[in-house]
Amino acid sequence: MTTQHPDRLRLHALIIDEASRLRGFVDMLVHEEQLLIEGQADALMPLAEEKNQRYRQLQKINDDRTRLLARLGQQPSDAVIRALCQDAPAALAAWDKVLELAREARDRNQRNGVLIVERMQHNQAALTTLLAAANQPQLYGPDGQSRPAGGGRSLGSV
Repeated sequence: MTTQHPDRLRLHALIIDEASRLRGFVDMLVHEEQLLIEGQADALMPLAEEKNQRYRQLQKINDDRTRLLARLGQQPSDAVIRALCQDAPAALAAWDKVLELAREARDRNQRNGVLIVERMQHNQAALTTLLAAANQPQLYGPDGQSRPAGGGRSLGSV
């Protein structure tokens, strides 16, 4: 076995960690989608906070990887990472997983965004209907009998 440069070993560890954390992030997006479909808005706020925290962790790993590659005199690219991981099958497999999970996370996040917009539009329509109904005169009296909507004084009467 050949001795590897410590920065390459660190890169391998970062990629393996990133794949694991991305899996958890995608799982969270799946859960978010379920909550959106079920209309469980109360459960979304704590999930949004955790989602932001996990995103920041993933961004830190990405930043660490970029800095490490710069220290190695490399630009962050798929080809460079594959070359640096060619002698580390676990890291190479994790990199493939990172790319796959990143695409899935992007797609799921876009779908969830669409669900959020749809839910907001539905809520806005319901609110508009309720507000319009609140501004309408009562059509039924206290006895439950219908009454004309134009009750009150006639035009020209005192």
